[in-house]
Amino acid sequence: MTLLPFDDRDGTIWFDGQLTPWRDAKLHILSHGLHYASAVFEGERVYDGRIFKSSEHSARLVRSAELMDFKIPYSAEEIDRFKNETVAANGIIDGYVRPIAWRGSEMMGVSAQHNKIHLAIATWVWPSYFDPELRQKGIRLAISDWRRPAPDTAPTSAKAAGLYMICTLSKHKAEREGYQDALMLDYRGQIAEATGANIFFAFGDELHTPTPDCFLDGITRRTVIDLAKRRGIKVVERAIQPAEMEQAEQCFLCGTAAEVTPVGEIGPYRFVVGDMAKALMDDYSAEVRRAPAAQAAE
Repeated sequence: MTLLPFDDRDGTIWFDGQLTPWRDAKLHILSHGLHYASAVFEGERVYDGRIFKSSEHSARLVRSAELMDFKIPYSAEEIDRFKNETVAANGIIDGYVRPIAWRGSEMMGVSAQHNKIHLAIATWVWPSYFDPELRQKGIRLAISDWRRPAPDTAPTSAKAAGLYMICTLSKHKAEREGYQDALMLDYRGQIAEATGANIFFAFGDELHTPTPDCFLDGITRRTVIDLAKRRGIKVVERAIQPAEMEQAEQCFLCGTAAEVTPVGEIGPYRFVVGDMAKALMDDYSAEVRRAPAAQAAE
């Protein structure tokens, strides 16, 4: 398969206040964000030319930076505007948006209090994160050796670059073993999330999901909870032990990239792609394309 590298594409990237030709959007090799992971980002999708939940993503980006002890030099409202400009400039109808903020190269060392804070926004066409055929029958997850850290060991409420290091390690190992993703437990051994998506289980007529006390309370996660409640489905947020997967009938992941993706297997546990997962999959697909005014009215 021929890959189109992300540093050699046509288009423009919003970079520190202006739209810049894609290939010219570069940073110095001694940027603090590269060496010390002092960077935060968002992943967002564009449907019919509109960014889904754009304001919520921009607000989280600003909060993530604050948790990482730096301030993005733009408001959430300004970031919303910049994202829309970038989407329009690249003619994106259905695609992905990646805002990222990071510390620059003025100081190189653990301390970097005087470094400039940069902001860039890229957008590109990106289809389904998982193969559509696999989504219909349920993807396969391994169980990761790595665990989500405790909230007193890392800023777990931030969408910070460094927190994804163990996600990459987990997903690489899973893919080498023939799986599509990996389930990550938390520091207590409880179910946490997949490498880039939250997780839900159906126990009878109820939908259960782990309490996000050491990982992101995803924007898609909250959307799915709202959709389930609209259907009258009882949603339970609680600590879930791995052994409980034996009793769960259905399972699915949700996230901006993954959208709603049924799971057929996690390690030794098996699930069916049942009516609840299919219904929420359809509901989410409809929700992201509804007019913003209709969403705000509910």
